[in-house]
Amino acid sequence: MSRLKSKTLYKLSKYKPGDRLNVKIEKIVPNGYGLSFADGLTIFTALAAVGDELSVEIRQLKQNTAFAEIVEIITPSADRVEPPCVYFGACGGCDFQQLNYQAQLDAKLAILRDSLTRIGKIEHLPDIEVVPSPQQFDYRLRAQWHVNRPNKKIGYYRRNSHDVVDIERCLVLAPELESTLEKTRQTLDWDAMWSDKSQIDAALGDDGSVSLFSQEFSPNTSPISYSVAGERFFYSAQSFFQGNRFLIDELVKRAVIGATGENALDLYSGVGFFTLPLARKFKHVTGVEDNRQAVEFAEKNAEAAGLENIKFVRRSVRDLLNAQPPENIDFLLLDPPRAGAENDTIRNILKILANQISYVSCDPSILARDLRKFLEGGYRINSITALDLFPQTHHVETVVRLERA
Repeated sequence: MSRLKSKTLYKLSKYKPGDRLNVKIEKIVPNGYGLSFADGLTIFTALAAVGDELSVEIRQLKQNTAFAEIVEIITPSADRVEPPCVYFGACGGCDFQQLNYQAQLDAKLAILRDSLTRIGKIEHLPDIEVVPSPQQFDYRLRAQWHVNRPNKKIGYYRRNSHDVVDIERCLVLAPELESTLEKTRQTLDWDAMWSDKSQIDAALGDDGSVSLFSQEFSPNTSPISYSVAGERFFYSAQSFFQGNRFLIDELVKRAVIGATGENALDLYSGVGFFTLPLARKFKHVTGVEDNRQAVEFAEKNAEAAGLENIKFVRRSVRDLLNAQPPENIDFLLLDPPRAGAENDTIRNILKILANQISYVSCDPSILARDLRKFLEGGYRINSITALDLFPQTHHVETVVRLERA
């Protein structure tokens, strides 16, 4: 925004950045902000809890909407707890540690409902089942660590910036990854790095082995494996894999339970996370994935499982469906990236006329946007399940089962 335009907007409002207000948080909304109101102003405040009475400072202002930071907690919410992590508030990784766990689940359900009704315009929602994580810390199987060479820092980005917070201990990591973070800090050859900023991807196998990858150097990128829902999956830090070691079996179960028919299609299939379980239920399954390494792992996983009824296609989902949408598909599963599926991809999915669709999503607002298109295209919602794959954050994984109306 230009300085002139910015000044004009501030003149239209009686508020300006730097102003402090006393507010009461009404609810938690998408992206984890606490919502409150002042005279003529809607305020979104980070790291808040429902019922908090706060003194906040406006940091960003656009017409009648402000983003604010907490200056003082005047009266804490009954949901508020002391965050256990010393980096909370600075580190951008967790934004719900101020909430007790039930309040975290309630907030995620509210975020999901708000997205589906406000963005998706879905008026009659079925009951949403919320599946909590058996453990709220030490759960993560995957991590991405950012590295700042000049300052010799390794950790996560500071909230609302690309500055690196030096993290010595991360409470949400599985213990083996935590140890790897500390070992990497001690052994990293800072002088051998050529970029001031880089990143390291880390992933954990169920035998405790760790796979690391960085463009800056060549650490151990050998395959690791994990057993999920009775299937053995090989993967590495360079390939996507679900992150909560306590809920991945449940995620598979909710995504494929009740799936029936002859032919199944798994879009954005990765290393075959859902493809292999589907192959136990269908005569033929096709997995579509454009990442070369993921497809190589998927084929290896299918071979190791003795499943010969799977065909993996290395191609982007969009290109494949634009060229020739598959026919005679009874069950279709899609687990797209956070940005969701493209408009023409959904349009082509609708042409397939699958009897059942399972949509796995990690972003409620994108899910709501895409579900609206499926409902307008002749499907109805059979069930919605929210799984807390990301405790201590506002993120939630959702599985929506659709059937042709």
